Amino acid sequence: MGAGSGRGGIAAVLAALMAASQAQAQSMTPMRGEITSFTDEFAVRVTPYNPYPHRIQVEVRVYDEHFRPVAAKVTPAKIMLGSRASRRVVAMVKFDGAGQRRVRVCAESVPFPHEKTRIKAQICGRFVARRLR
Repeated sequence: MGAGSGRGGIAAVLAALMAASQAQAQSMTPMRGEITSFTDEFAVRVTPYNPYPHRIQVEVRVYDEHFRPVAAKVTPAKIMLGSRASRRVVAMVKFDGAGQRRVRVCAESVPFPHEKTRIKAQICGRFVARRLR
């Protein structure tokens, strides 16, 4: 074997390993939106997705534009997503007297208590709601 063929073989193996282990990430759609409402509250529908080969638990929470928690009714607030599965979730948020409200709806993975890896992922979408009077 020549001196150059060893490096080429290692580079090929590294490239194959990198291609085989493409980073998968949880996702949620939509990631942004504008809502118009005629009432004192508005609804945001999001769909979290699990790309992993194992199930994950997800909580959907609502925050203001500065990531402070917002009182909202989320249905269902906590879900178990199977491998490569998604589920629609609806968040109902009050305007609290404002004519416009900016919120972030976040899907947060909840680590299982007895697992070695305890990573908590958070994916957030930005939404602007306007109340018509």
